[in-house]
Amino acid sequence: MIDPTLPLIDLHRHLDGNVRLETIIDLGRKHNLPLPAWDVEGLRPHVQVTASAGSDGSMPGVMAFISKFEWMTRVLVDYDACYRVAYENVEDAQAEGLDYVELRFSPWFMAEAHGLDPAGVVEAVVEGVAAGAQDHGQRVNLIGILSRTYGVEAAWKELEALLQQRDAIVGLDLAGDEANWPGALFVEHLRRARAVGWHPTVHAGEADGAASIWQALRELGAERIGHAVAAIDDPALMDYMAEHQIGVEANLTSNVQTRTVPDYASHPARTFLKRGMLVTLNTDDPGISGIDLRYEYEVAAPAAGLNRDQIRQAQRNALTVAFLPEDEKRALAARKAG
Repeated sequence: MIDPTLPLIDLHRHLDGNVRLETIIDLGRKHNLPLPAWDVEGLRPHVQVTASAGSDGSMPGVMAFISKFEWMTRVLVDYDACYRVAYENVEDAQAEGLDYVELRFSPWFMAEAHGLDPAGVVEAVVEGVAAGAQDHGQRVNLIGILSRTYGVEAAWKELEALLQQRDAIVGLDLAGDEANWPGALFVEHLRRARAVGWHPTVHAGEADGAASIWQALRELGAERIGHAVAAIDDPALMDYMAEHQIGVEANLTSNVQTRTVPDYASHPARTFLKRGMLVTLNTDDPGISGIDLRYEYEVAAPAAGLNRDQIRQAQRNALTVAFLPEDEKRALAARKAG
């Protein structure tokens, strides 16, 4: 289903949700951590969503999904570990055959388990990604995350940490507990990000309704929306997003695993594409979901009812809404087409 004449792009990939099982074991041994298992297959069910659907066809749910982050962050004992995870994310993207990837991370989330300085985490991630990109010839950009789950003041501190590496970051994402920490609390944070030239993208319409997406567009200046599932409930919103070319960072498998949608067939991506919305296919937290981008194109997308033309359109859309200069987009397209 992947068109080899088009760039293969992942725009919504959390690097702190994509830590190798082998790396968790290695860091666990190095730092004497109480891992629940010391071999890959034994560790897998503690880190990845491995449970099959229940008798009603449902997946384990959002809390079961979130619980899988525990060991991905608990092994981030020091800045060297953060550097390693960032580097390996780039290495994995190259091995996966991605032409371009945008990796996002929350320095506060990564720093929390061992009381690291978020600014040090940002520096380590930036350096790890830069080294990975140079060593493997991988085109990659970084998106910083404000994790609203920690509150407004923590978000300011997280933003300041990210701004210390502003030239190495292209965008800012607002993620975390959407329902209990609405976007209205973070208007000034996003205004500051836009002022330094960062592209804003916002998790919205995943755990809250269409109003959350409207707020992200009108008050936060979002150029893209992560998930955006709830847009299906508001035809005017879908038309607005199509007209204004707002990118939709769809994450089919993670939406099923978190029960944001009950199953692939219920995902609104097909309807969004029919309405002309710029839907893209992405992995979200591939280390937790146990997938790669090829799986999303070849398994998840057909299961969600997307036909070959729609899947190809989603692949084209990713280049259209990527946080890249237009000349780089043209060069990337020409390189694949030629």
